[in-house]
Amino acid sequence: MANRLYAEFLGTAWLVLGGCGSAVLAATFPQLGVGFVGVALAFGLTVLTMVYAVGGVSGGHFNPAVTVGLAAGGRFPWSEVIQYVIAQVLGGIAGAAILYVVATGKAGADIGGFATNGYGDHSPGKYSMTAALVIEIALSFGFVTVILGATDKKAHPAAAGLAIGLALTLIHLISIPVTNTSVNPARSTAPALFVGGAAISQLWLFWVAPIVGGLIAGFAYGLLGRKD
Repeated sequence: MANRLYAEFLGTAWLVLGGCGSAVLAATFPQLGVGFVGVALAFGLTVLTMVYAVGGVSGGHFNPAVTVGLAAGGRFPWSEVIQYVIAQVLGGIAGAAILYVVATGKAGADIGGFATNGYGDHSPGKYSMTAALVIEIALSFGFVTVILGATDKKAHPAAAGLAIGLALTLIHLISIPVTNTSVNPARSTAPALFVGGAAISQLWLFWVAPIVGGLIAGFAYGLLGRKD
């Protein structure tokens, strides 16, 4: 179990460092900024690379909503969910801590929102709590469904990482304007701890919505295997 928990810790740390790091350090850098599309791609690449690097050890969840969704779909034991979630959250915090040290490593540094998620006044596009809740549930449902399908025994195993990484990229392209994209409670928790304030008070939504979406996807995935 220790090796699997370390793989989840490492993968989630890489996701937060790479994905949030692209938003905090590179997205708005004068002349060389990666922009909106670059941030979306960075999140997809973090998952894609770590799925291939350590997915064979832990399954490559890196996300409490994925772990819960896989358990709901009968692909993961419920008895191990809490351990995985703890490893993921700690990994996310480690990634955010590294990013914080780097981001504050120049004179006059201001981390701003530090790639946190939010709704209302804290949404990039000022979208409501209802809009945020709906998009996070829907996209988490889609993400977990892609993972279940890509890792199904009928699917080609070599293509799983690519499908999952591209799905996460697409999700960010859709929802960065709405919530700055979570679909991952560990990813949301880590930077929020360094910002505080509204990032913490609104964090509940970025736990509830992804997990609800993941649960629905897990329970519903079996319908795709039924033949009338």
